[in-house]
Amino acid sequence: MTLPAGLFCIVNEVNPAASQNNGMPGVRISPPPAGGQDVEISGFRADGWMNAGGDAALVRIRKGPAQVLVTVYQLPNMPDAAPKLQVRQLLTAADMPVAPANAPAAAPAPAAAAAPEVMDMMAHIQTRGDVGAKFGTWMGERGSQNWIEGFALNAPQGINPADLSYQAVLGRGWLSPWVEAGQYCGSRGMALPLLGLRIRLSGEAAENYEVSCSASFVGGTSAGPAGNDETCEGDTLAPLEAFQITLTPRTRRGGKTKR
Repeated sequence: MTLPAGLFCIVNEVNPAASQNNGMPGVRISPPPAGGQDVEISGFRADGWMNAGGDAALVRIRKGPAQVLVTVYQLPNMPDAAPKLQVRQLLTAADMPVAPANAPAAAPAPAAAAAPEVMDMMAHIQTRGDVGAKFGTWMGERGSQNWIEGFALNAPQGINPADLSYQAVLGRGWLSPWVEAGQYCGSRGMALPLLGLRIRLSGEAAENYEVSCSASFVGGTSAGPAGNDETCEGDTLAPLEAFQITLTPRTRRGGKTKR
């Protein structure tokens, strides 16, 4: 696949039969064996696999046109079940964000202590690296102008990880695939900012908790609070620099205790 310079999202569209066929038809997106120095790829799965359940990958072409290697995996008895790939350009070369020339490189994540405190949220922040925070506090620094490239949420005690899911805003009307608690959403080390996020509670979590999300963006705009399954993004789709997620247990008497 040949792509011009810019940022792209490639999605392996949902195939209803995928759950019964080990995720087939599947796809891997990778740089070509030669000439791939201008291609950066960040999948939404740690193993790089894109099964037919709506998995996706971000592809950044620094200098184009450049080729991307698309490898297709499908079952031998299903020759007509080729994957349905959707390629959408999120940013052109002119719109690609550029980190300040004097900005230091992202700091590596600190070495784990013998018994590290488990954070509710983790985000990869420009110039800072991986940072942790608790629900109810701000992830990232408002007014810092350092954007967030990706994040993950941990399900607190009493919430099934499958009942807490989230998406990242990648462009106007374009969101990443849903991931559940414990999974990373976004890119890391590609200098690609998220433009917002969306949090969804389902099942018993939605019955027992309320969720709200507020955010600030590079340039000074803000959004929120957004409720359950609502997108938190700025009107100008500026890069996300900080967000706050609050979980509030529901009580029979109407009282609420924030997390």
